[in-house]
Amino acid sequence: MKNRVRLVLGKFRAQIKIKPAFKVAHLAAGGIEFFTRTLMEGPPMTIATESMRKQRSSLALVKGPGGLLCLFALLFGAVLLSARMGFVEFSFGEVLSALWHGVTGSEGQTTAAETARVMVWEVRLPRILTAAAAGAGLAVAGAVYQNILLNPLADPYTLGVSSGAAFGAAVALLFGMGKAVLSVPLFAFGGGILTLFIVIAMASPSGRLLRCGIDSSNLILSGIMVSAILSAGLSFMKYLADEQVSVIIFWLMGSFAAATWRDAAILSGVTTAGFLLFLFYARDLNLLALGEKSARSLGVDTSKTVFILLVAASLVAAVCVAVSGIIGFVGLLVPHMVRFVTGPDSRKLLPATLVIGAVLLLFADTVTRAVLPYEVPIGVLTALIGGPVFCVIFRKSRMGGGA
Repeated sequence: MKNRVRLVLGKFRAQIKIKPAFKVAHLAAGGIEFFTRTLMEGPPMTIATESMRKQRSSLALVKGPGGLLCLFALLFGAVLLSARMGFVEFSFGEVLSALWHGVTGSEGQTTAAETARVMVWEVRLPRILTAAAAGAGLAVAGAVYQNILLNPLADPYTLGVSSGAAFGAAVALLFGMGKAVLSVPLFAFGGGILTLFIVIAMASPSGRLLRCGIDSSNLILSGIMVSAILSAGLSFMKYLADEQVSVIIFWLMGSFAAATWRDAAILSGVTTAGFLLFLFYARDLNLLALGEKSARSLGVDTSKTVFILLVAASLVAAVCVAVSGIIGFVGLLVPHMVRFVTGPDSRKLLPATLVIGAVLLLFADTVTRAVLPYEVPIGVLTALIGGPVFCVIFRKSRMGGGA
């Protein structure tokens, strides 16, 4: 009898010791399976976005090299169409011939061919490439902001980068430095970057830039406060500008009318470098979308990664604003449009956002340059188009999420 009791107690104790270990192993296996599936499929940014991704999974465009080639073919076609349109229209053959003469450095064989070369290569193409690079940079920067801050309304305006750039450009124009070639872009770029560092320092608990431990809500609130202060300062400078106020206002509206090959080269280089950096951190962006704790548990140095991506996205946005002026809704609208099709996976979202942002802003600039009877500032046109479209997208996403 005693031996039977001891045997039962021994089995009971063994079960007590084994069950917790078994539960821990089971939970660990489940967690590994969940995170592996998340890495392969991409994390959901919101419930509404995930449900829409499932409904539109059959429409995914970016499924490998073929999808990327289609997107870049779309961009190349948009460039050719834009180069063809204008006060003087050319055929696609004349545009291709002008591009060939421009690349090889040769002159046209006839007067008409030389006219096409000058108009396409020297006048239209710098503006076209600048608009495409600016659209791509603003769109990719907006996608990174939204992924890092986990806020669907995040864009270069959220952290005050655009307001800082506008303030810096207004300072240069107010003190008569607009005649210098690089003064306005340099002041705009410096204002945007300085504003970013001020916002990060305000949002950081320790007040130090490199110890980020930053909450996204604090970062957004800091950006809003700094933007409000800069907007007040900008209004005061408009009051002081007197006769030069029209120059400041025109720059703030955004335009590619004075774009040069130098602007196109700078914007293309910065946008390409930023895109490659973001693509390198695509896996970390996916993990950050799960939340800071989950990302840290999977080996992501969240403070360092967030700081690098914030600075890089702000650099790209600041350069775009410094060259083109204030252009709204591109960084906010394009990531939402692309996310409907590709889903929230950054490995698919970033390349598609790059191309669609370039095509969208190039389309808007072509409309204001070649279709409308008078050239409307590009920032005004994007706001007129982007505002209603974003309202429709936001409403559909809320209805799709059951909100």
